[in-house]
Amino acid sequence: MNSPLETAANPQGLRRVAIDPVSRVEGHGKVTLLLDADNRVQQVRLHIVEFRGFEKFIEGRPYWEVPVMVQRLCGICPVSHQLAAAKAFDRVIGAPITASAEKIRRLMHYGQVMQSHALHFFYLASPDLLFGFDSDLNRRNIVGVAQAHPEIARKGVLLRKFGQEVILATAGKRVHGSGAVPGGVNRHVSAADHARLRGDVAQMLAWAQDAVEIAKQLHAQNPALYDSFGAVPANLLSLVRTDGALDLYDGVLRARDAKGAIIVDGASAQDYLGLIEEEVKPWSYMKFPFLRSLGSELGWYQVGPLARVQNCDFIPSPLAEAQRREFVAYGHDQPVHAALAYHWTRMIEMLHCVEVIQGLLDDPDILSGKRMATGQRQHRGVGVIEAPRGTLFHDYEVGDDDLVTRCNLIVSTTHNNQAMNEAVRSVAAQYLDGQELTEGLLNHIEVAIRAYDPCLSCATHALGQMPLDVVLLGPDGAVLDRRLRSSP
Repeated sequence: MNSPLETAANPQGLRRVAIDPVSRVEGHGKVTLLLDADNRVQQVRLHIVEFRGFEKFIEGRPYWEVPVMVQRLCGICPVSHQLAAAKAFDRVIGAPITASAEKIRRLMHYGQVMQSHALHFFYLASPDLLFGFDSDLNRRNIVGVAQAHPEIARKGVLLRKFGQEVILATAGKRVHGSGAVPGGVNRHVSAADHARLRGDVAQMLAWAQDAVEIAKQLHAQNPALYDSFGAVPANLLSLVRTDGALDLYDGVLRARDAKGAIIVDGASAQDYLGLIEEEVKPWSYMKFPFLRSLGSELGWYQVGPLARVQNCDFIPSPLAEAQRREFVAYGHDQPVHAALAYHWTRMIEMLHCVEVIQGLLDDPDILSGKRMATGQRQHRGVGVIEAPRGTLFHDYEVGDDDLVTRCNLIVSTTHNNQAMNEAVRSVAAQYLDGQELTEGLLNHIEVAIRAYDPCLSCATHALGQMPLDVVLLGPDGAVLDRRLRSSP
């Protein structure tokens, strides 16, 4: 169901409307709108109201525990956190991982991206896309999709299931596995798992192509909506391979401006702090990253499928590359910034993932070969990976006693924070300004947020002091004590 509404008076005489919580996303967030007497929108903000202290409670833990611990940030993209941490600690132990280990990790990661993209498109986004943003609330869910479009729902469920089976075969569990460890992996793919995956992958490839066609047809049926909804010109950031190819596991950092011109190329992920800075705002626990060279006003950017597909020079798998070219042609060789285009590019990436998985299943290195490596000990390591939602940074310092002394995480949704806020403002101005608010109109705001596939629980940490309101209640519910700390 969509979010309940809350209204309250505002000291400036403005009416406050809250969408709390934002629905069909991972984690908890809300949107507040301030309206005047004529329902003209004066302010719109996306608030991330959870706080999770992973960066602090990882301190003091042995480094080899961390790849397993950080997965608990999320139940949808745990593999991304495990792999980013493992890559960081590869550097700490000075281990250039073996060919077998890298291929098994890649198989794990592309299975993860595949299942997450299927989950988002079919389970979370398709009710809006197939029925309409203001359609019957009781129908606008995955059950409604299964009833009205059973074949589409079936393909979505089984595409996600296949991705989860790939994770199971490489990580040991579908969620919160332990396959990637500092220096390599702790298992090969078994013969039984290999045979099962090989038997299903051709069907998955056909269905992934169907998914891209569904996304394209949605654009073709209503280009006026899909080309303008939540469109906010933004810089783009992602990893690319050294030859400019799309690479979701490793690479160098590239950034383009809103018109497609390259700002930064070939930057080492180890030096990300020289490229990116984070700003704190008092009304959200989520930070606001920006490119240092452009400053906070002009330097904010987008990450994720829409950025990656347009930031790379090509996709190194034939079917997805053909679809990328078609998408680029649709934008007339100019970057596409409409929020709903995320869904199209997300399906192109899912197709690419299946192609990569198919190729890796034909590689004997995933069945045998050296799994672990060691090297010369270092005190710091940065691991960067393209999670389903975008670029993910894990940065750790480790003492001589093998305990973590510092941790910094910049997750995909944090990178998209300003872009999501801009998209919400754009949609509010286009569809809500001056209108009598309805549930369907307010769902337009949520549709814009969902297009980014945010993982709000991953993204909730702040720099410095955060506003906190702690209330101590007695057994009867009476307030015994209260402490309030405002933001700096």
